[in-house]
Amino acid sequence: MTRRDSCPVCGNPARNEFKPFCSRGCKDRDLLQWLGEGYRLPGERVDPEAQSGLDTPDNRD
Repeated sequence: MTRRDSCPVCGNPARNEFKPFCSRGCKDRDLLQWLGEGYRLPGERVDPEAQSGLDTPDNRD
């Protein structure tokens, strides 16, 4: 079995109805990881206060 045929969460064989996952549980766990910021993409940290063009109470015209 190739990596592509196995669930990225638990490693069990992927099922067509949940591809690339093996079950709805693994699919939901993966989504929760993204929503809870458990997965992060590499990059430079951004200071939210230093970003220009944001409509905040402090910089309204």
